[in-house]
Amino acid sequence: MAQAASRNARTATVLSAVVLAMIGLSFASVPLYRIFCQVTGFGGTTQVAEALPTATASQRVMEVRFNADVDPSLPWRFQPLERAVSVRVGEPGLVYFRATNLSEQAITGTATFNVTPMKTGEYFTKVACFCFEEQRLEPGQTVDMAVSFYIDPEILDDRNVEEVKAITLSYTFFRKQDAEPGIQLTQRSLATDTR
Repeated sequence: MAQAASRNARTATVLSAVVLAMIGLSFASVPLYRIFCQVTGFGGTTQVAEALPTATASQRVMEVRFNADVDPSLPWRFQPLERAVSVRVGEPGLVYFRATNLSEQAITGTATFNVTPMKTGEYFTKVACFCFEEQRLEPGQTVDMAVSFYIDPEILDDRNVEEVKAITLSYTFFRKQDAEPGIQLTQRSLATDTR
């Protein structure tokens, strides 16, 4: 009888540990998945660099297209200033997106992003981007927000992307519900009233 009680206690302890481990993994899964996507470029996740490449740009030219969307709960207008640019592989690119707060109140938004085809995500590298920080726009305010990027020259060695001639960088802005007052834009701001 004592042996059965000991076995039951040991089973209960093991099952409790398994349940706790599963709960811990469920909380850790989102950050771990994000890290996995950033490292591998999985799902069109772009890479982030602290500086532009120092190597000479390749002769291969690729078109980079831009897409901008806004969640319906965010009363902003958001669009790229250029629909597409052509860049040589390894050459730095700089483009701007324009956002306008169409509401009568200050709103903070945050942007998500990806690239397609997804297999190019590991080669599309952003050096600076408005998507790295939350953006706060005052009522009627319009701002131009920069994205500095390059296509990593390692793309030239990947036979899986040889046929790719164009990459699309897509952003979607969402309303930040728990925004802190006082978060200011770090990009060049245009105090334009659109009313």
